[in-house]
Amino acid sequence: MMMMGETWSQLGSLIATSMFLWAMFDKYFPYHLRSLIRSHSKKLASFVYPYIQIKFHEFTGEYLKRSEAYAAIETYLSEKSSSEAKNLKAVVVKDSSQSVQLSMDENEEVTDEFEGIKVWWVVKKITPRTHSFSFYPEMEEKRYYKHTFHKSHREILKAITVRNRQRKLCINKSRKWSHVTFEHPASFDTLAMESKKKEEIINDLIKFSQGKEYYAKIGKPWKRGYLLYGPPGTGKSSMIAAIANFMNYDIYDLELTNVKDNTELRRLLIEMTSKSIIPASKMANGEEESNSKVTLSGLLNFIDGLWSACGGERIIVFTTNYVEKLDPALIRRGRMDKHIELSYCGLEAFKVLARNYLDVDSHPLLVTIGHLLEETNITPADVAENLMPKSLNDDAETCLKKLIEAIKTAKEEAKKKAEEEARLKAEKEEREKQEASQDDVKFDKSLAKEVKENGVEVVIDDKTLAKEVKENEVIA
Repeated sequence: MMMMGETWSQLGSLIATSMFLWAMFDKYFPYHLRSLIRSHSKKLASFVYPYIQIKFHEFTGEYLKRSEAYAAIETYLSEKSSSEAKNLKAVVVKDSSQSVQLSMDENEEVTDEFEGIKVWWVVKKITPRTHSFSFYPEMEEKRYYKHTFHKSHREILKAITVRNRQRKLCINKSRKWSHVTFEHPASFDTLAMESKKKEEIINDLIKFSQGKEYYAKIGKPWKRGYLLYGPPGTGKSSMIAAIANFMNYDIYDLELTNVKDNTELRRLLIEMTSKSIIPASKMANGEEESNSKVTLSGLLNFIDGLWSACGGERIIVFTTNYVEKLDPALIRRGRMDKHIELSYCGLEAFKVLARNYLDVDSHPLLVTIGHLLEETNITPADVAENLMPKSLNDDAETCLKKLIEAIKTAKEEAKKKAEEEARLKAEKEEREKQEASQDDVKFDKSLAKEVKENGVEVVIDDKTLAKEVKENEVIA
């Protein structure tokens, strides 16, 4: 019993000595020396304690609004805490089918596993100690969740965070960006195009995403330019959405008609984040109103000039229905690195649509449709519209037959259109020929009149031009 008392006495003396030394250190040591020792002590502690902690406070912001992250964590851990934690807290939930919700009480800890990574959750409480007078009631306590994981998993958790983050669809309005959540379901698996071209685009995107050091090495901004061209309904917008989903990028839909001048364009560029796609259909087609004073040089500087280096990992996409109408300066190699033609629906693209819409990989009618597609220009959008069941009674065969009729109708309409265009062309050529002949006759009559006034009589037949000069009595 005496030995136990001596042990406690020695421990108390050690604690008192430590507190005295710390007080002397904090009072008499220079500030810069204390900062240096503290920084090195933190580094030393990181080796001894190799864990990272993240705090999620219940109330945040100036007006102490309840954090959505805290509420989401509380809901996520409610089931796990009810089965593992020893001390629980019951909360009455209004407007809910579950009247009582169980959650962890203060200082309780539960273990969770996320994609093979072990993490710990602890709920803590902070009680403020203040004696200042205020007309507003102070909160008695503030809670927070502490999330702990090993530092070796830092990069994995960062990658998971990027993958699961909510991406944005932004549009410029009133000189600033506004956004909504981007939830488009398009992917390269659902795109109706040849597998070889699809694989080529995917490989190009992967190479670009891994090219930060390479672009720095060659001295170019980390960006990529795509030109998508083809008739309406060939999937240009779906391609942009598929790229955004594949790369986990935000989309900044730049409306050039809302941009006042080059200065405002540069400001919008600076506010864009990295890992983003910039569709530029209105830039490419030159659709700008008179109130927009953005010049071609300002636009080119936006694409690959000095200001294009503000931020990295960006993809600029031009889309157009008529590539021949574009300014060559906009789409030259170096600005638009990859030109992708999205054309009419072929057999391979049709098979993708049949699998997507009807879950059909093989069917006797596929051969017939393949032959028709070789003879007829029809867009993937038109094919998809006919493949989509319109009623509960529409099975795969019904939809395929409907598509066959639609392709035949399109073929007949294309034939009639070609015949009509040929007829109009022939009529135009005949009309131009007649007008040219009439112009020749008018010219000959005018010439004859002018010569006769000068004393020369002109007689014109089919092959002979006779001239008679009365004054000299010379007949030619």
